[in-house]
Amino acid sequence: MPTYGRKDVVFERGEGNYLYAVDGRRYLDFTSGIAVNALGHCHPHLVKALTEQGSKLWHTSNLFRVGNGEKLAKRLVENSFADTMFFCNSGAEAIEGGIKLIRKYQFMNGQPQRYKIIAFQAAFHGRLLNALAATGNEKYLEGFGPPAPGYRHAPLNNTNVVRDMVDDETAGILVEPIQGEGGIRATTTQFLKDLRAICDEFGLLLFYDEIHTGFGRTGKMWGYDWSGVKPDVAAIAKGMGGGFPIGAFMATEKAAVGMVPGTHGSTYGGNPLATGVANAVLDVLLEKGFIDGVRERGEYLKGKLEELCRKHPTVFVEQRGMGFLQGLQCAPSVPVGDMVNKLQSLGLLVPPAGENVVRVFPALIADKATLDEGIAILGQAAESFEAASRAAE
Repeated sequence: MPTYGRKDVVFERGEGNYLYAVDGRRYLDFTSGIAVNALGHCHPHLVKALTEQGSKLWHTSNLFRVGNGEKLAKRLVENSFADTMFFCNSGAEAIEGGIKLIRKYQFMNGQPQRYKIIAFQAAFHGRLLNALAATGNEKYLEGFGPPAPGYRHAPLNNTNVVRDMVDDETAGILVEPIQGEGGIRATTTQFLKDLRAICDEFGLLLFYDEIHTGFGRTGKMWGYDWSGVKPDVAAIAKGMGGGFPIGAFMATEKAAVGMVPGTHGSTYGGNPLATGVANAVLDVLLEKGFIDGVRERGEYLKGKLEELCRKHPTVFVEQRGMGFLQGLQCAPSVPVGDMVNKLQSLGLLVPPAGENVVRVFPALIADKATLDEGIAILGQAAESFEAASRAAE
């Protein structure tokens, strides 16, 4: 079905930070499968885990214990706020599961009327019907009938509006530590502290969408690690499997009180193959110094992107984000789609985002030389737009 506006390029293989098209051209990949290919393409440790597990056991169903899944859950609990989790196949499923968990929590605590979720303008939580309603983007909702009820949308980083929205039917608050699709828009630490206080005051659950920000992409294991404000529930996916489809929603034991046998399920979720690969991703991420290195190189990248904004102020107007979850807001005279196409023609792959932002999402393995290569291409593109502007004067 023609639901994607795909670029006219076909890749036949990937290696590290690079993709190779069928015509032989090499591209530097700062898309990372939209923050999915955390360890680049065909990382040897992931390939080994996939092939070894693939030769032993792919799928058994959740009628039986899954050893790889139990190992993965234990490691994630040890390295997060969570006590328990449910494995699924995608971020949108993780969001839907988290919403169910929040509503069941309120039901179990004698508040069955509490079902509403406060979310935020310019958010993106996925394409399933409840996830779309939580996202609130009219363009994505059009034509699919009345939006699922129970979602209200506040401006990001505005505590007063959130507090005013809380009523007797409110169950929880859903927020991305950094909005990815919305244009690399970050929450402030104070705002997250305020949300935590509001949830504690009114008996709500705080739900983080860590699909973009998890697994080291911001320079810490989780996006919330920067603020120190822990949630009750979180949705994770993207970098979790390094490209193999897997997601989860995880929570404290208190929050997950209603998730008892029969309340949720998944045919494929957490099967031996998916959790085997996800364990291999964790092997690398949890190596001493790995995420510290991402944070250090993320600061380097941030400085280089800020420098681009100073050098080319008529093309790039603002750097956003941190770690390897960064972006450049283009000037109004430079449509982001045109910038993405120009960069592809120069050999650099990046995805667009809201607010005319180009996302800069290198793989977490990218070293400074690789980052410099990408920065140089961004500079070339800026010079090209500047030259075209001068010619048009």
